[in-house]
Amino acid sequence: MDERRDLYEVLGVGREAGPDEIRKAYKQAALKHHPDRNNGDPVAAQRFKEATEAFQVLSDEQKRAIYDQYGFAGLEGGGGGFPGGVDLGDIFGNFQDLFSEFFGGGGQRGRGRGPRRGADLRVQERLPLKDAAFGCKRELAIAFPAPCERCNGNGAEPGTQPTACGTCRGSGQVSNARGFVMFTAPCPTCRGEGRILKSPCTQCRGQGQEARQKKVVVSFPAGIDEGQVLRIPGQGMPAPNGGQAGDVLVQIELEPDPRFERHGADLATRLKVGVADAILGAKLPVATLDDEPLEIELPAGTQPGHVVVVRGRGVPKLEGKGRGRGALHVVVEVEVPRGDALEAATRQLVEQLREALRASGGQPSETPVTETGAETTETGTG
Repeated sequence: MDERRDLYEVLGVGREAGPDEIRKAYKQAALKHHPDRNNGDPVAAQRFKEATEAFQVLSDEQKRAIYDQYGFAGLEGGGGGFPGGVDLGDIFGNFQDLFSEFFGGGGQRGRGRGPRRGADLRVQERLPLKDAAFGCKRELAIAFPAPCERCNGNGAEPGTQPTACGTCRGSGQVSNARGFVMFTAPCPTCRGEGRILKSPCTQCRGQGQEARQKKVVVSFPAGIDEGQVLRIPGQGMPAPNGGQAGDVLVQIELEPDPRFERHGADLATRLKVGVADAILGAKLPVATLDDEPLEIELPAGTQPGHVVVVRGRGVPKLEGKGRGRGALHVVVEVEVPRGDALEAATRQLVEQLREALRASGGQPSETPVTETGAETTETGTG
């Protein structure tokens, strides 16, 4: 399991954060954890490295989209020493840009990109194993923040207006000179908002937003698996100034199934077999995910842990990852009746069998047999 911290968490921003908010958060984190300000503290150096990695990914629209959909796994192999292609040399370039902003050159890196895209909305959906395997359609109720109707989004009670913060004069930041360097931090009075609400809106409590819901019909493709993310274009947050709406990102969770364990496109199930059937062999029905009938044939002398592999009876392979279906692995569990449950006649027969096996050398007289490796039998679809 990947132990790296989520990049949004590293910068302390939400997944809907825009480029300006991400850049602002990076400046604060980089200044706070820069090694020169922390006497070479290795923890601070690691935090500085994490912040730069996060900024390099989240400030690039293409890398950010890949990270949102696939996480760190989608960014591997980019080179440069960091996941996602972060170049170690970019640390110094970014920090140089920060210092140029503090000394009057701010905003030189910005490039016109047209209307900003709306933020993505991330939701989780829990699917039964069968629905994930064979595909399904669901109507999802998606909650999203919308401007408060009572205050029209400004956070102030109707009839009042927000006032500029007197401490930072509406900038949201305060600066302090330390030697030859000017350090900037969020304003402690307005908490970086740049304004003060003397009478917060009673409906949204001064947030300027309230939760709303909309319904979106989502088609889940056959073979989708736990942890994968389905992107629904254009169903996310609307964009300011007429830009493109964001997407809805649906992260998949699977409900535990009492009959099957899933391993990619393969399934595993357990088949309880009586002692007589294990000794003599038998044809037995097996549960399948699609509920189509299936029988497997166990050879005489089947041991506990014996595995029968039935090709083509697993999960359909997700488009782009091959064709057909995976296999169904049937693991045999031999049920041994308890001694107190045996009737006298049955016990006598079992004792006769034991003596016959000892006489034929089929079983040691005292030492119990322990199966250390599972036998495997393969078969086609049935």
